[in-house]
Amino acid sequence: MLYHILYPLHDAWSIFNVFRYITFRTIYATVTSLLFVLCFGPYFINMMKRMQLGEEIREDGPQSHFSKAGTPTMGGILIVAGICTGTLLWADLTNIFIWAALAVLITYALLGLGDDLIKVKKISPKGLSGKWKIAVQAVCGLLAIILVMKHGSWDTQVYVPFLKNIHPDLGIAYPIFALLVIVGASNALNLTDGLDGLATGPFVISAAVYALFTYLAGNARLAGYLQIPYVPGAGELTIFCGAMVGAGLGFLWYNSYPAEIFMGDVGSLAIGGALGVAAIFSKQEILLCLVGGLFVMEALSVIIQVAFFKITHGKRVFKMAPLHHHFELMGWPEPKITVRLWILSILLGLVAVSTLKLR
Repeated sequence: MLYHILYPLHDAWSIFNVFRYITFRTIYATVTSLLFVLCFGPYFINMMKRMQLGEEIREDGPQSHFSKAGTPTMGGILIVAGICTGTLLWADLTNIFIWAALAVLITYALLGLGDDLIKVKKISPKGLSGKWKIAVQAVCGLLAIILVMKHGSWDTQVYVPFLKNIHPDLGIAYPIFALLVIVGASNALNLTDGLDGLATGPFVISAAVYALFTYLAGNARLAGYLQIPYVPGAGELTIFCGAMVGAGLGFLWYNSYPAEIFMGDVGSLAIGGALGVAAIFSKQEILLCLVGGLFVMEALSVIIQVAFFKITHGKRVFKMAPLHHHFELMGWPEPKITVRLWILSILLGLVAVSTLKLR
């Protein structure tokens, strides 16, 4: 919005020429989203307390979590609102990538909101049916992918990190592959959201990495030099990723241990899907497995645990899944688990960035 209002004034006042630069607008989208969440956080937390919308703790979870019952939840509304505010104020709103990304973010947030309300209102302790959630995620994600592919010529090749000459063309199967990335990222982040600040920190790191990759993908000269796919218009998604970083940092102010508020499914499903969108539109789909390696580990721990339990008729690989609960039952304090997994996420992000030259 500000881009469309202020940039046309650059002919009269040269200072407004800065609005043409994606880097400038990304910085201020990040700051805007951060300040939005910081400013409205206390009001939102108090409102959730007055409405008695507190977290329901699973009876089969670690006993140490029982004391968290009643902590305000659905803080993901703050994150999503912050991302939307920063993006809409600073991005070029004629860009199809921006609207597709926002559509996935908001739709997944509404899905998560319905799931949270069902749980906190005690209509059903498990929330929405898993099949319904996957179905809604799939339809929304597929529509966003098709929208972008229809907008212009779209490369259906998949680029493999570290291997510059290997990029298989999936052809008509590409939308299904892309959909798996978006839905998988959404649900993997949802599984990671189990400790104070655990999902928020790695989300910020992953969003920052994809801010770099979307910027490079949208710059023909840099993409050519680094031998990565050039995606015209994708650079504008840098602003969206910057807004995710800012909103995530603002939320972490209140979500760090001991958490004053939880993000709930309204946040985890939405921001996970948004990371998946950034990976698809920057043509760095497989790289998400490395950037979001922590989310992959958490999801795999659940899959392994369930499969092994069924195959062996009751035996377990982990003390409890997802993986962070296993560490809790090993006696690790919650803050130590969170910080150690943040460190792992930072390392994975750095390795992901190194793929720009290691190819």
